[in-house]
Formats: sequence, C-alpha cells, structure tokens
Amino acid sequence: MTTAAVPDPKGGPPPVAPTMNRWLVVVGALVIQVSLGAVYIWSVFQTPLKGVFQSWTETQVTLPAQIVLAAFALAVIFGGRFQDRFGPRVVATLGGLILGGGMILARFSGDFSSGPALVWLIITYSVLGGLGIGAAYVCPIATCVKWFPDKRGLITGLAVAGFGAGAFFFAPLAKAFISGGHYQLLGANLFSLPKLGVFNTFLALGLIFLVAIVLGAQLLRNPPAGYKPPGWNPPQPAGGAPARTDFAPRQMLSTWQFWLLWITYFAGCTAGLQVIMKASPVWQSFAIEPLTPPVDADTFGSIAAAGAMAVAILAIFNSLGRILWGKISDNLGRKATLVAMFLLCGVAMLLLNSFRAYGLYLVGICVVGLCFGGYLALYPAVIADFYGTKHLGFNYGWMFTAYGAGGIVGPFLAAWLMRVKATAAYLTADAAGGTVEKAFTVGNYQLAFVVAGIMCVAAALLTLLLRAPRPSQEGTA
Repeated sequence: MTTAAVPDPKGGPPPVAPTMNRWLVVVGALVIQVSLGAVYIWSVFQTPLKGVFQSWTETQVTLPAQIVLAAFALAVIFGGRFQDRFGPRVVATLGGLILGGGMILARFSGDFSSGPALVWLIITYSVLGGLGIGAAYVCPIATCVKWFPDKRGLITGLAVAGFGAGAFFFAPLAKAFISGGHYQLLGANLFSLPKLGVFNTFLALGLIFLVAIVLGAQLLRNPPAGYKPPGWNPPQPAGGAPARTDFAPRQMLSTWQFWLLWITYFAGCTAGLQVIMKASPVWQSFAIEPLTPPVDADTFGSIAAAGAMAVAILAIFNSLGRILWGKISDNLGRKATLVAMFLLCGVAMLLLNSFRAYGLYLVGICVVGLCFGGYLALYPAVIADFYGTKHLGFNYGWMFTAYGAGGIVGPFLAAWLMRVKATAAYLTADAAGGTVEKAFTVGNYQLAFVVAGIMCVAAALLTLLLRAPRPSQEGTA
C-alpha cells in the first residue's frame, strides 16, 4: 500500500489517502495483454484454412489478418477516449467480452461454403475480435504510464510485453488443438491435447481469452489525482522554460512532430507485421521448395510444427524487445533508440530472403520482432513525453492508427508481391484418419521484404529530424 496526498477541505496539511500497490496494475496489464497478443497467431491458422477452403487465394486467406489489425487500430482511438472518461476497468472488461464473443462466433465459419465462410470469419474474428482487442489494449498502457511516471519507457515496455508474448503461448496451443497431439514449447512436449479441428479451436481460444481478460481488467484503476511515487519529483523545465502542458488531440494533430512520428511508426509496423503474420507460411515455402513432391505427411507435419515454433520464438523476441528497448530509451533517449531500431530492422528485412536455413531464418525474424516490440513500447512513451498524460489514451489512439495502416499494408505486400514458384503436393490425414493429397503454394517473398526494409531505413533518416514541440506549439488543455 502506498499513499498520496489529497486536499483537506478544512485547510491545513493535506491528509494522506491510501492507494493500491501500483505493481498490481502491471499484473493485470500482463494478463490482459498476453491474451490480446494471440492476434499474432493468424499464420498458424492459414494453412489449415486453405486446406478446408482450397479455392481461397493467398490474398483471401490473408484478408482476415489485415482486417483484424485495422479494426484493432481503429478501436484503440475509441477505447482510449472511453477509458479516459469511464476508467480502464470498465472498458477493458467490455473489450474482453467482445473479443471472446467474436472468437466464439468464428467457430461457425466451417458451416458455410468458401465465399460466405470468408465473410463470416471477417465479421467475427476480424471485426468483432479487432474491436475487442483495441478496446482493451489501450487501457493497461494508459493506466501503467500514469502509475509509473518515474519509469515511463520501462513500464510501457512491460505493459505491452504480454501482447508480444501472447503468440509464444497460444501459437503452439492453437496448432495442438487444430491437429491434436502434444502442446509444445521450444520443442518440448508438455502435455497432450485433443484434436478439435481449426473451427473448434476458435471456440476454445475465445473462451480462454474472455475469462482471462475480464479477470485481468479487475486490477486496473487510475491513480488518485496528483499521484507521484514516493521520493520522485517531476523533472523541472531547463533554463526557465515554461512547464509543459497536456495537449488535447486536436492540438497534437496540428504539430508536424505527430505526423513525422506517424509515418515512421507506420514503416516499422509494416515490416514487423508483415513478418509476424506470415512467419509460418514463409518458412513452409522455404522448407518445401527444395523437396520432391508429394511431401509425406510426417515431413509436412514437421515443417508445419517448425513454422508454429518460429511464430512462438518470434513472440519471445517481440515481447523482450518491448522491455529491452523501453529501458534503453530511458537511458539513451527515445530518438537515438528509435534510429538504432529502424536501422537494425531495415537490414534484417533486406537480408531475410537469403536466410533459408532454419537457424538463420529464426535470427532474421527475431531481429525484426525485437525491433517491432520496441516500436510498441517507445511510441506511447514518446506521445506521453511530447504531449502529456492527461489525454494519453485518446492521443495514443490517434498515433496507433499507424499500426493499423501497417497491419493492412504489411501483410498485403507479402501477399500481393509474392511470386508463386511452384505448387507442391503434400499428404495429410483427413477427419476419418485416412490420407489425402493437398496442394501447397510455394511463394517467393523477396520483393515484399525489400520494400519493407527500405521503408525502415527511410524511417531512421526521418527520425533524425525529430524534436519535441516548441512552447509556441503547446496547447492549454
């Protein structure tokens, strides 16, 4: 229990009011974000869904991933506004109910033919799921930043670390539910799970997400007005400069710094989400290309398992990047840290197509994931640094539209610029336990990687121009 001073209505020294332990907020944030982060496991569903709906093209099977990210980003704006007004607990709880409900309804996609099934999956998994994720996502970030003004970079990293880590736990869980067998983490068989199939896996995950997010939301609450950690005082403006004020959204949008930040955030998210949403099928293309078809069931199963493990390992680095880069930025500065991340990510994207050995492939995608995680940690901190915390939920919601745009463009580039190199037959088990032959499209993603890599290098150069808004640009919110 900590304390905070509140005004005494009768005058005199303010009494001391008790407040909750601020680290409980972090616990709630992590529970919520781990569940929300399962949005990054779409690539595990991609091949099984194409096996069911064989008429779906690469662009079509990518569409739900694009739309869920766009709906997610749009909902962050409104989620931020509502949590500023109604408090984080209510909005995060509502987000959990919407996400869980959307995933549960997605289970019925298998009851339709290929065309209506895609529409239903987009409405349930993508639109409802994305709206639920966006409503809940901003609440832990805005709440944690208010409780930890003394550790802003680190705490935003922790607040979003769970979001990156979600795929580590849920990618192998989804794969095990889809095909049956052991739940594996880093290649270790932990326990057996029943085979649910791809559609009942949506149902199972929806129930898990709903319960976890609603429970985690109960730990979220804003600190009392005027709260500051014991022993910490806000840094004073240098050289007698006026104290920084909180920007209202309209005032923030009128500054050129916001738009420069938006463009660079978009570039980083385009690269990161392109890799995250395609990590499994890209590896499957790399692994299947040199094989002679038809690929036997055991070999294809091993390749698919390696793809799911790549998604899980990528999630670890995505999560670590949020903590690591957030802490580095507290010491090195936000600007220098962003430049370093963009350059590192750009180089990894430019080289990724040449990383055909599994170990090298993991290195490449994990570097991208590490940097992408850093973007998710640093941009909320930069918005708080530049524009204050009073309207942080709403202000960061506007910045987060860059994530949504990157979520559309990144996977789209991978599907649109992908060149078909071959159609390889593979063997797999059907529902009755027999063996059937299906087709896998082997793609060349090099052009998409190069475009995203160049965008990251350009973002590093643009970031060199960044500076805080001048006092004349500040609002009086």
